[in-house]
Amino acid sequence: MVEVAAERGKQVSSRTSEEGAGWACQQIGTFKDLIPSRRSFSWLHPATLWRSRNEILAGLFGDPSKGERARWVAQQCERGADPEFRIRPAVGGSFSFLLLGDPGEGDASQYAVVPGLLKIGAGTSFAVVASDVIYPTGSGNEYGDKFFRPYQGYPAPIYAIPGNHDWYDGLGGFMRVFCDAPALPARASGGPRAWLWRKPDKIDEVRLAQARALRGAPAQQAVQPAPYWAIETESLLIVGVDTGIRGEIDREQAAWLRRTSLDPRPKVLVTGKPIYTRNVHKPSVLEDGGTIDDIVRDPAHRYVAAIGGDVHNYQRYPVRVGDRVIQYIVSGGAGAFMHATHTTGRVDVAGVHEDDFKCYPLRGDSLSFYSQLYARRLRMNWLYLKPREAACIMADRIRNTPVRALDPEVVITRRMRWAARILGAWPMPFRLPVGRVFHRYLSELSDWDTPPFFKNFLHISVTPDELKIRCFAATGCLTQELDPPLEDEVTIRLSVPPGTLEACT
Repeated sequence: MVEVAAERGKQVSSRTSEEGAGWACQQIGTFKDLIPSRRSFSWLHPATLWRSRNEILAGLFGDPSKGERARWVAQQCERGADPEFRIRPAVGGSFSFLLLGDPGEGDASQYAVVPGLLKIGAGTSFAVVASDVIYPTGSGNEYGDKFFRPYQGYPAPIYAIPGNHDWYDGLGGFMRVFCDAPALPARASGGPRAWLWRKPDKIDEVRLAQARALRGAPAQQAVQPAPYWAIETESLLIVGVDTGIRGEIDREQAAWLRRTSLDPRPKVLVTGKPIYTRNVHKPSVLEDGGTIDDIVRDPAHRYVAAIGGDVHNYQRYPVRVGDRVIQYIVSGGAGAFMHATHTTGRVDVAGVHEDDFKCYPLRGDSLSFYSQLYARRLRMNWLYLKPREAACIMADRIRNTPVRALDPEVVITRRMRWAARILGAWPMPFRLPVGRVFHRYLSELSDWDTPPFFKNFLHISVTPDELKIRCFAATGCLTQELDPPLEDEVTIRLSVPPGTLEACT
């Protein structure tokens, strides 16, 4: 049975007020004192874009990550890794853990998450990073300020699955840090891809050792067997898969996933590419046929949730599959630039009703923020939409039950509608695909380093009977830093036999 929590009375969040969303930020949080440098990360810098070129090359000439992954895994097996890639933390039937997606920019938007994460994460047994540990290219020489320093205060182990940006380094930095693996031998290759392909950075071992010392306590140590793995506990199996650059799974990993999924315990999938996002189904292809979602949907495998990074916000789709409900979640908002939510239309994918779909930031807050950003950047003040104006526009556009009470004094004007059109929240004349362009390119070029940030992370608690997933926000404001807002919560019953799960709200 799946139970969705009702509104929490006096719990302050973006779902209850503009203040809860961070719009009335009077004091920036203490995170600013944690940032090692005042230099901000920027996707607008030409060097950043050039270093990230492997994404385009993989699309043009094919994704080499499947073959390279097989080489990494073969080397790990030769070094004595568990051939089934199991991780067995010392936890009982009841425990909790954190999940954070796409964190590694190393700037204010990443560090703003840290204080709330440490507060909510007190007592958790471990954490999992879901996709894109390090931006822009996963270099092993950048883990100091983008991984070890921000999470030095987290006292438990951290495991990870790589994202496409970690693969821009050929996975060299990721495998060195998380699997303690030496570099792969160079392999001769030719053609345009080989000439242009960005090669892995040579790791500065002295620099890496200094970075590791920041998380040097014995309780923080963990070595995972491969870029994909299964965390095995009494009550739950947490299955992490590596989707490479283009979201495809190689033959060996697919066979492993099928074997692992036969385990009778309930399971949560953690993946580098979400299966549902922006009202679109993206099931992720397996090299030997079928998709990841085919495996998740098979009732014999007992998956109750699938959580993916890569998209930098929070979304939850409760999808009915036969007589049960699987929670498909996007959670990629732990540090990188925010992908807009206001470009997602009325949700109906896989039969999910719009009012059952959850997202953070709310569409109105997303629209208001980007209107403010581009009004300043383009010096076009008429583009700016106040949060209450943007909320009314999105409610009118989506025709949903508003999450936050609307201001009855707001009258939607032609100016507001045209601002919404330009920002991808309202259809343009001639069906111009502004929303898709905005999501794919303009969001990526719109990083910022001042609150509110609209970041998020997950706290997941497990007992033999139930799994509870809670989404907490990080705005960068002191008020929300001291009391992180709870933006969404869902409880999933684990103790009922397969085939008898029901959904209720």
